[in-house]
Amino acid sequence: MCILFMALGVNPDYPLILCANRDEFHHRPTAPAHFWAPDNHILAGQDLLAGGTWLGTHRQGRVAALTNIRSPQHHSDNRASRGELIPRYLQDPNNFPPWLMTHAANYNPFNLIFGEGQRFFCFNSLKQEQTELAPGCHAISNGAMDDIWPKMASGQRALEALSAKPGKPDETLLLEMMRDESKPDDSNLPQTGVSLEWERRLSSIYIRHEEYGTRSTSLLLIDKAGQQEFTEVRYDGKGRILGTDRFTIGSGR
Repeated sequence: MCILFMALGVNPDYPLILCANRDEFHHRPTAPAHFWAPDNHILAGQDLLAGGTWLGTHRQGRVAALTNIRSPQHHSDNRASRGELIPRYLQDPNNFPPWLMTHAANYNPFNLIFGEGQRFFCFNSLKQEQTELAPGCHAISNGAMDDIWPKMASGQRALEALSAKPGKPDETLLLEMMRDESKPDDSNLPQTGVSLEWERRLSSIYIRHEEYGTRSTSLLLIDKAGQQEFTEVRYDGKGRILGTDRFTIGSGR
């Protein structure tokens, strides 16, 4: 997962509005969003190489999403897959926070956003810090939560405008926001330890590249009754839509 925006307690009718792009190598095998066997309680896409996921929701209203922290000096090829963190939380939320604090160093650097209802948290594994998200619009990408990278700032402003009006936000406009390919000037690029060419390539909300880029957009809207509406749109390396799936989960509370 490369970038995630969420409006928490902003829209009176939809207290959670979450929009996320997964950026990954296009050749990495992936299953579209589906209910996971055997109990069909978790809805998520699935990385078929390591078995985990980048974003998932539970029928009872729990939600978790993951972003990589771009810090090459802290990366190792011998660590466990971060994608396993999301199903672990969704299946066992009560024991998860202390477990996460103890085991976070077993994974490459990550931000993990998790919670339910109006209580969500962001855990930064490099800082070993868990922060509760205040009501409002948030942007989480490959640095610390709410870093002011250009693409994060522009997406956050767009979500603020789209979520402020009561009623269901326009899905078409949310998807349009997540397909923004605009890039900032080099002087405004963050410095995250990769080459200038890669900083440029990764600087837009939507990354169009035949080898590595945006694989999917996920929208999750949860209304005040707890009903979840989940949309996943998948893309190829040329930015063409490969498929769209929509799911509705009734309130589990």
